[in-house]
Amino acid sequence: MLCLALAGWWHLRAPEPGTPQRVSPRAWRLVKIPPLTVAAVVIVIFQVGSFATAAATQYPAFSLARSNVDAVLGKPCGLANDVLVESDPNTSMLPPLTGDAATTFAAGADGFVPGRVADVTSDDDQPADDNSLADALSDTSDGTSVTQTGGAPLPFGLSDATPVLGTAGQQESAELTTGWYRLPDPADRTGIMAITAAGRFRAITQDGAVMPGQPVDIEYGVTDPASGARSLGQVIPIDIGPTPSWRNLRVPLDEIPDRADVVRIVAEDRTLDPEQWIALTPPRIPQTRTLDELIGSDQPVLLDWAVGLQFPCQRPFDHKDGIAQAPGWRILPDRSAANTTNLWQRHDGGGPLGWSRQLLRSRTLATYLKDDWNHDWGQLQRLTPVDTSARPAAPSVAREEHSGLWSPGPIHVTW
Repeated sequence: MLCLALAGWWHLRAPEPGTPQRVSPRAWRLVKIPPLTVAAVVIVIFQVGSFATAAATQYPAFSLARSNVDAVLGKPCGLANDVLVESDPNTSMLPPLTGDAATTFAAGADGFVPGRVADVTSDDDQPADDNSLADALSDTSDGTSVTQTGGAPLPFGLSDATPVLGTAGQQESAELTTGWYRLPDPADRTGIMAITAAGRFRAITQDGAVMPGQPVDIEYGVTDPASGARSLGQVIPIDIGPTPSWRNLRVPLDEIPDRADVVRIVAEDRTLDPEQWIALTPPRIPQTRTLDELIGSDQPVLLDWAVGLQFPCQRPFDHKDGIAQAPGWRILPDRSAANTTNLWQRHDGGGPLGWSRQLLRSRTLATYLKDDWNHDWGQLQRLTPVDTSARPAAPSVAREEHSGLWSPGPIHVTW
């Protein structure tokens, strides 16, 4: 409105040629700067300023500005250098302070039953008949939900021997206080502590708010030669969702004091609401490597179009002589965008999910965005052949040359 008023004043009140001016010619030239130019300058300053402020606030975590600077300095792989992949979570489990893994995890379980997990289909998954987001989160390939009672495989490559305690279907209150687990030395603590969990419970969301629900806390303590261990405090884990699917809760290790050398899980489920259940696995400190280190630039990748520009070093699978190469990996965007890319890439749109689902099984790997632990960056899936004995076709290719007027004959359409 101010620019409109100034523009009107200049158009209606500007002095005619030859009219005496009350200001100096130099000052008048400054006053006569078109208001649209002033507005454009203000907008550019605001945009560049907000862009720089966001990059500075997020640093050292990933941002487009930091990625562009890295590319100029010889690190052009973008987000692939910041996505941390936990390819084998079984090697990351924290050792119990005393006893074995199963007895330590179930030491204080009252109402938490081994393998008691209900429907883990995400609330915001959309039904689809391809490798959908629901498939990625439940590690199935048929688009259905999973009901685990101890026999179904755990997600993210966790071993079937991993202890699982849950409250699904319970009609009474439940409590869990696991045994203590040893933490690494403070000098060796980097990154986060993770817990694979499913259900609905209290946690810190991506926006930093506390999601209401039944408490699941990480309690840290210090060992005492007399009593074994004593508590020093608790931390609420970060949960980027989606509920109630399997996902990895995370606690930044810098939130645990250096003097603490043990941790345990403390959880309660005092509601009789069948939708408010909890399923947990033991804590671990993920051993990771970057996505670029894991995949590199040679392996064929199915890059969803929404993330292609952020992974310039990863090689899209080939199309040659009318034959598509089977990809070994798929990179998806965050959940809201993945629903769009799934619809666009599925079989009825002529997309690669139509044939890849017939040939490949998918397994979602546990991934984290370095230095930005509460951010949903997307997902990484490992694709493996359904038939491991299948081999790529070896086509016979013949080349022919024809003029632009050549026609092989009419096209006959049969209805």
